[in-house]
Amino acid sequence: MDSPHTRGADVVVVGDGLIGLVTAWRAAQQGLKVAVVAPDPPVDGSASGTAAGMLTPATEATFGEEPLMRFGIASRDRYPAFVEELRADSGTDPCFRTGGTLQVAFDTDDLSKLTELGELQTRLGLDCARLTGREARRMEPMLAPSVRGGLFAPDDHSVDPRELRRALGAAAGRRGVARVPEAVAEVLVDADRAMGVLLASGTRIDADQVVLAAGAWTAALGGVPAGVVPPLRPVKGQLLRLRTPDGEPPIVGRTVRGLVRGSPVYLVPRASGEVVLGATQEELGGDTRLTAGGLWEVLRDGRELVPGVTELEVAEACVGLRPGSPDNEPLLGPTRIAGLHLAAGHFRHGVLFTPATGDAMAAVLTGKALPEFARRFAADRVDRTADRTADRATGRAVDRTTGRADRAAGTRPDHAPIGGGAAC
Repeated sequence: MDSPHTRGADVVVVGDGLIGLVTAWRAAQQGLKVAVVAPDPPVDGSASGTAAGMLTPATEATFGEEPLMRFGIASRDRYPAFVEELRADSGTDPCFRTGGTLQVAFDTDDLSKLTELGELQTRLGLDCARLTGREARRMEPMLAPSVRGGLFAPDDHSVDPRELRRALGAAAGRRGVARVPEAVAEVLVDADRAMGVLLASGTRIDADQVVLAAGAWTAALGGVPAGVVPPLRPVKGQLLRLRTPDGEPPIVGRTVRGLVRGSPVYLVPRASGEVVLGATQEELGGDTRLTAGGLWEVLRDGRELVPGVTELEVAEACVGLRPGSPDNEPLLGPTRIAGLHLAAGHFRHGVLFTPATGDAMAAVLTGKALPEFARRFAADRVDRTADRTADRATGRAVDRTTGRADRAAGTRPDHAPIGGGAAC
């Protein structure tokens, strides 16, 4: 994608990670003139460049997050067609890998937790099979003898996020998306309407619509009125990329997720022979330091499940910052500022949610309503929650979008109040 001297677009997307690029590509497919603005090289801690690429809503299922998992399932199920379309539009292979995901338990307490997870999966209608330890080792012979049992999700797959990002960039370029390799100093807002962005160089890009998709840094962009973008916290993740020696078979043939004394760990194989081993989840603000303790934890737990992992060569140690919203759910679509949209807050699920996010953003950027499958994650739920809170002060909670009143002031709304969600 080139960087035109003349600045102007129908849509400016701030951020060139997976979410920003899929938004730009889908918008360009709809005939919109699109520019993507982001520093080159990316800032340290970019999540798209470090993510493992698991597409695993079944094995990510968590009590209390059922709507989020349904969104994940809708996005996962889009992946085969999405990848074929992207491959045709970009001429690049995004390295989508099938084979299912095996989730295993290290000890009896871990197996008890997996049993509960299996019950949730059954209730959600997910295709998962319970396995004994012997059956799990039959699928993955390098698993430790101590593994007690597991679950196999045949529809949970993986993709290489770096190759996916490369393919999205190429597809967007072929669709005429302009790349502007600069930082945004300020979002231009006049009379409660987005007008474009001001670059750090002083250049102005005028646009009818602006999409903020800058990951963990989205809330730090200048010029946006207070309260429009909720605080997004960076959640640190450290992981290792390990290389299988030439001529040796891969240490795992599919994504393996595990619980080791209650701690999650995963191994994700790549077609190149690499295996991604991760990852920590640390609430440390913008800290992007690789630490001995963090990498030791990942290696310790990985070795408990697959002892041979310590014999692999270290190809790379990485750290990324996941963009977590206050309720840990994405923020999609229009805000109360006309022409200003969010595509942010995807937390641990940015890769998984990429196809569904692209479809949702293409709809709103062409004047349609946010699709039903994404409506729970509407960016303007921040303002609707404030309205509901005000109405509760009078003893009657009203949803401004439907006019319906809750039966009691204490009834939980469809969206947990921003700031009131459970922290991970």
